Amino acid sequence: MVVSVIRLFSDFIFTRNHPIDLLEEREKFIVDALRLAEDVSKNQTFNTVQPILNFWAAFTPSQESGVGVGGKPKNTTYGLYRPGTELRGVYYAKPEVAGAACSSMGNQCDFPILLGNDPLYGGLGGRYTVITSSIVNGPSILRHELGHSIIPVGEEYDGGEVYRGVDAYHDLSEPVPWAHWLTNPPEDGQSPRVERSVMPLQDYAWSMLNTSKPVDNRSFDLTVELDGVDLGWVPKEGLGVDRWHYDVYRDDALAGGTHEVKFTLLNADREGIAQLCNVEILEFGDENEFITTPNYYGVFPTYSVANKTSYRPTNEDCLMRLVTTSNFCKVCLEGLWHALLSKVSLIDGVSEGCSGKSKTLSVELIPLAQFRQVPIEPTESYTITWSRDGEVIEEFTNKTTLIVDGNGGATYTVTAKYVTTEVMVDKEGHLVDSMEYTVTGACEQ
Repeated sequence: MVVSVIRLFSDFIFTRNHPIDLLEEREKFIVDALRLAEDVSKNQTFNTVQPILNFWAAFTPSQESGVGVGGKPKNTTYGLYRPGTELRGVYYAKPEVAGAACSSMGNQCDFPILLGNDPLYGGLGGRYTVITSSIVNGPSILRHELGHSIIPVGEEYDGGEVYRGVDAYHDLSEPVPWAHWLTNPPEDGQSPRVERSVMPLQDYAWSMLNTSKPVDNRSFDLTVELDGVDLGWVPKEGLGVDRWHYDVYRDDALAGGTHEVKFTLLNADREGIAQLCNVEILEFGDENEFITTPNYYGVFPTYSVANKTSYRPTNEDCLMRLVTTSNFCKVCLEGLWHALLSKVSLIDGVSEGCSGKSKTLSVELIPLAQFRQVPIEPTESYTITWSRDGEVIEEFTNKTTLIVDGNGGATYTVTAKYVTTEVMVDKEGHLVDSMEYTVTGACEQ
């Protein structure tokens, strides 16, 4: 089967004097890689495209364990590191090593992933997707970063730097890129409605909290206040020291003037551990001005770290906006199908055989639609047509096997068209493939 491949490479420890450590670290890598692959491909996120994905794992030993900090990689194979101590991006210092590792796999490395041996939040999208083995955040970060790497798209959350791809809209005078998904399309000649929201505050503080100075995990360890009012922050249960995203909702609007957001650490034992990563305030119009209904597709403003405005398809229906969610929006999912099917053929091959005295041709397709092993909820189907000299052989439409008329030497064409409710527009023909086959001879009489 011709498939797109996601390959996970390790960046794990190897201690030369203790071979048992190598075995333990290799086992940890395999467990982590399998957990991540199954988490993102079963029942959510990549579930519907699963038949065109293979996950491979390649363990690579290193001299040191973990991910470097402060911009300094450890002595590991791919040199993974964080620019500072913040739990956000994890970068690689040795792209040439990653490239060589990927090239050594031939066509089994379409989307390489570097898996760092680090228990905390971090990742990166691009040619080499980077993630960590964080139990809490690893799967969600992998989903998000693969969105960057495969589809590819930029961010949908506010405060980012890159907004591009099928889920990004920049010029309201131009057609909406996802017009075919809009819940309420504008009438001809009308501009699309833009949902009303603003971003009064966006700050990547990356500040270590302390008890003596409030900064402009447990609920009794920290208070979060807005204009002196305790917002009732409650930490995620079982999080430990890893990073998490929290939303606090209020019904009242901010008045004009200066406001104060204050984070106060109450427990001195948490100093040196507790870190404020990022804080933002967003304001939204009322229900007539801003639609929060799930599965509503429209034009929603997104504000970059430089406070430049772009637009996204939904409020919070996409993991490219909310990293803690499990699914792409319809726009990104459609983009995922196009990205993957642009690299593979729906037709794995055509084989020649005999049925009694009759010559047959059989086509093998990627197991989607009626050939899928486990049925899925989205409606999907294959249409199969056989033709000779441009003439469709109607009686074998939607048949995987053709009974050949006559002796060898004739050339036949089989065409497979895939239809799914997850793809509404296919301008480049990614969902249609054809293959020619010339019959070699007749069956024995």
